[in-house]
Amino acid sequence: MRPTPTRLAAIIAAAWLGIPALADAPLIVLDQTRLPFDLGPGHPANSPARAANSPNAAANSASNAANRPTTWNNRPTNPANERRLIITADGGVLGYYAPSAAGVLNLFDVNGRRIAYRPARGTRSLFSTDGAWCGTVDGGREGFVLAVTPDCAAKFRR
Repeated sequence: MRPTPTRLAAIIAAAWLGIPALADAPLIVLDQTRLPFDLGPGHPANSPARAANSPNAAANSASNAANRPTTWNNRPTNPANERRLIITADGGVLGYYAPSAAGVLNLFDVNGRRIAYRPARGTRSLFSTDGAWCGTVDGGREGFVLAVTPDCAAKFRR
């Protein structure tokens, strides 16, 4: 089956953004003390104090149209988000992820509330909307996993 031009564009965009195309992402709660240094918040690239990781950086900002829950790409009613679910080990749905055109990976709960983001460049870390280190994104060609702190995981259930 040949992909439609729209589907092909989504696949190319997802590959360019470094995330798998249209795949569910498991969410696991991590023990931050067991993370390798290069994945944790102590590494300079992953620090919440790094300007590029700040929620006030233009690309990460909640006021940036690409990150707003009201933008079509980010709405829970967007059919594309049905193929970008954030799931638990038992198959429960916590929310969905939506990549922005700028390369930011936004995480939303099932109601469309933005919970966290991964900046476009320089880190695999996730940050909550208030700028706290929230976890990390890990994965490869077959998909990716969201490994988050207990506090960050709880935000999906509020």
